[in-house]
Amino acid sequence: MLAIISMSLCLFIVIMNFISILIMARKCKKRSRSLPFPPGAPAVSIIRPLRGVEQFSEETLAASFLLNYPKYELIFCVQSSSDPIIELVQTISRKYPDIDSSLLIGDDVISANPKLNNCVKGWEKAKFDYVILADSNALMPPDYIQTMLVAFEDDTAMTVSMPIGSRPSNFWAVVECAILNTFQARWQYGAEAIGIAFAQGKNMMWRKEVLDRAGGIKVLASDIAEDAASTKVIRSQGMDIHLVDMPFEQPLGFRGAREVYDRHARWARLRKATFPLFFIPEVMNGSFVAALTGAYSSMYYGYDPLVAIILIVALMHAGEILLARICGFFVDWRMPLALVARDLMLPIMFIDALLIDEYTWHGEKIKIKEADEYISIT
Repeated sequence: MLAIISMSLCLFIVIMNFISILIMARKCKKRSRSLPFPPGAPAVSIIRPLRGVEQFSEETLAASFLLNYPKYELIFCVQSSSDPIIELVQTISRKYPDIDSSLLIGDDVISANPKLNNCVKGWEKAKFDYVILADSNALMPPDYIQTMLVAFEDDTAMTVSMPIGSRPSNFWAVVECAILNTFQARWQYGAEAIGIAFAQGKNMMWRKEVLDRAGGIKVLASDIAEDAASTKVIRSQGMDIHLVDMPFEQPLGFRGAREVYDRHARWARLRKATFPLFFIPEVMNGSFVAALTGAYSSMYYGYDPLVAIILIVALMHAGEILLARICGFFVDWRMPLALVARDLMLPIMFIDALLIDEYTWHGEKIKIKEADEYISIT
């Protein structure tokens, strides 16, 4: 009986992975970054919360000024007047005097979430009916705004682009590509396909009236993560979230093993805290459980378990590599090893999320339970 259950679970995981691959491959195909903007294109506000100078800060900030769109404003938000990113923003802004841009400095503490606190002043200053919240390390292509706009439908409150890792300069950056590109993005598309899309804070375009109707940006302090709160606000109004057809890249450069683990373990802890019922199935993520159950059932039926593990892992990873090529994502000779490393990390991160209740963001240690208590008090 246990062997039958193991074999069934193995087949279920493999089949679900290939269904998600097909869903993403159907929607997300490599194309040129030259999507035309629609007639009567609405003006758009772009809010970029900044903190510190990162590997690609100059490039990602400059790209904000080079969008092929008729009317938009840029609002850069910084919490501290001593932040070194201020000088870089001012230098780049002076090169593009024709672009409507502003730099806001100060901190509005409405939650335990430093990023959300940094965005409040930008939201309150935004002039237009569509507002994008974009992380500092997201690289905007020329058709950034129109790619977000074209995903809107009548019932859409928000469109989202998850980050796609690019330009890795070492092995652990390739592992992060393996996590972001054909794993997290794939399951995001899968969730959208069954009508339960989630917001993701990297690139979010709001129909401003939706959030203002709920009480404005301060209502996002109702959860520890602003994207989780956004999802709940949108669902409470019976509206939807949709994903773009071609997600935007996040250049990675060098990544350390601990850095990659800590970032994705933090996200796992936040998912567990904000959507616990959706978090539980993550125990089946990657090829680890499929390989384990496949090995057990093959051994029971007299086959070599090692051969079963190799075949299952190779099949699942081949599907992901093919998907990356269809979508135009990064792939090189290191990717098979990176996929294996990722799948060994995933069950560890799942257990980590169950046991650990804190995370570090830009050097600040935040306890999730304490943050929840702060939210309930405020």
